Amino acid sequence: MTQNNRVLAILPHPDDMEILCAGTLLHLRALTCEIHVATMTSGDKGSATLPPEEIAKIRREEARRGAAAIGSASYHCLEFADCEIVFDNAARRRVAGLLRSIDPFLVFTTPPDDYMFDHEITSRLVRDACFNAPIQNYPAEGPGGPSSGIPYLYYTDAIEGHDIFGNPSRVTCIVDISDRIEQKISALKCHDSQRAWLQKQHGMDNYIESMKDWSARRGQQIGANYGEAFCQHRGHPHPQDDRLAALLNAHIITDQ
Repeated sequence: MTQNNRVLAILPHPDDMEILCAGTLLHLRALTCEIHVATMTSGDKGSATLPPEEIAKIRREEARRGAAAIGSASYHCLEFADCEIVFDNAARRRVAGLLRSIDPFLVFTTPPDDYMFDHEITSRLVRDACFNAPIQNYPAEGPGGPSSGIPYLYYTDAIEGHDIFGNPSRVTCIVDISDRIEQKISALKCHDSQRAWLQKQHGMDNYIESMKDWSARRGQQIGANYGEAFCQHRGHPHPQDDRLAALLNAHIITDQ
């Protein structure tokens, strides 16, 4: 693959990027990487009071503002429905089409084992798209031709760093985001509609403090104030060198 400077973070819902990898994206942007953000859904079920079309409109705009807050070159919504993302050929072609349109050298998504199926199916669709987008004869959605090659693929932390059985998430590197935490908070504050929803649905009184607490725990692992953890996908035919760690001088985690 010919190296370019494009990075794509494709996460399930509006606010996932801000919670899971915004600090790292800010670091990459400072290195002149071109940052692109996508969500699989518009967050259409993220309200206990508003109908789907109303909350979706609000959350798309919040996602645009969040992406702008980290200097993203673009924000895309693939318009899947909340809680209804499935792994089928139509979905595979839609996600591969996005990969082709951006052709990133590095991709972030959620881990294969996470707290809900939207996160897990997104992970599989993005991994699948990374493989399929460069294939000349693959019928991806959209007019673009094949992407230039298999990108580096990194999984974010699972929510609060544990799989569905309560085991620690696998981590290959942790990025020190101490000097980006205020920008990360500002980006997450763009998602104001979610505070009332999370209070009712998950008993979370302050999603910003929850994000800070977990980032602080990851930071403590590497002697920093705040951190973001990632696991590199190294299965064939993905690149084997840890490009993220090399670019950001991240701390390699080997004791797992």
